[in-house]
Amino acid sequence: MDARLNFFGNAVAAKFARYINSAGKVISDSTLPAPTQELVKLRASQINGCGFCTDMHFKDAAHAGETAVRLNLVAAWREATVFTDAERAALELTEQGTRIADAAGGVTDEAWAEAAKYYDEDQLAALVSLIALINAYNRMNVIVQQPAGDYQPGQFG
Repeated sequence: MDARLNFFGNAVAAKFARYINSAGKVISDSTLPAPTQELVKLRASQINGCGFCTDMHFKDAAHAGETAVRLNLVAAWREATVFTDAERAALELTEQGTRIADAAGGVTDEAWAEAAKYYDEDQLAALVSLIALINAYNRMNVIVQQPAGDYQPGQFG
């Protein structure tokens, strides 16, 4: 399958990508734990059906030392015993923040309070920003039908 639009070859799209990549740098440089960041990106990408991002974040996390067991269980995190309570709170916030259209009330107070037990204000800001950012990336890639499978860790930076 070929993408509908070459996002990096189009001047408008490439400029937009540079801006949101800069936003991503703010998050990756934050104190939100890197493994949590990868789990959040992977879970949101799975929910959104973004094959390109699911492939990318699985490979990036594995390259960074994340175990195959944990990566393979992200979609079933509620039943898995390999995630910390803090990671579970981040994954719940990710799911609720990604599935906004499915929940009339949006993100619950309970999900927010649970995340706030484990993350300080800066980490919560990074977590919320990351959930918003990965959802934007997912939507771009799903809309243009960016093919999955060819990504190599480090390819974009």
